[in-house]
Amino acid sequence: MWRSRESRDRRTVVCIACGDSVLREDAREYDKEGDRWNRREKEFEYLCADCDDEISHQPRDGLESLILSIESDGLTTEEFLDRYADAVEDDDDGTGEDGAGGRSDRGRSDRTRSDRDRDR
Repeated sequence: MWRSRESRDRRTVVCIACGDSVLREDAREYDKEGDRWNRREKEFEYLCADCDDEISHQPRDGLESLILSIESDGLTTEEFLDRYADAVEDDDDGTGEDGAGGRSDRGRSDRTRSDRDRDR
């Protein structure tokens, strides 16, 4: 049978994205391995509802290993993002959604994009 509302978990957790404290029952579980259904020997992190709504819920197979492979001490954020964009682009077949090919804007900072691209 369902528990009454008074017996629910009233502890608070901290959102890993924004740092806000929210009731555990209002938070969303975040599993960096992307498999929240396998619960054995895991400690979940939490997102508030607003931050959870803003993240991509696409599969993340291999993302953690990709990040670790390009991460290096002393990299600036810009250098890291450039390496990430290059690595992701290397995984693509070289054509964009329109089949035209060329470099993807995904992961590029506004400084390296044209004014026309920023308005999209």
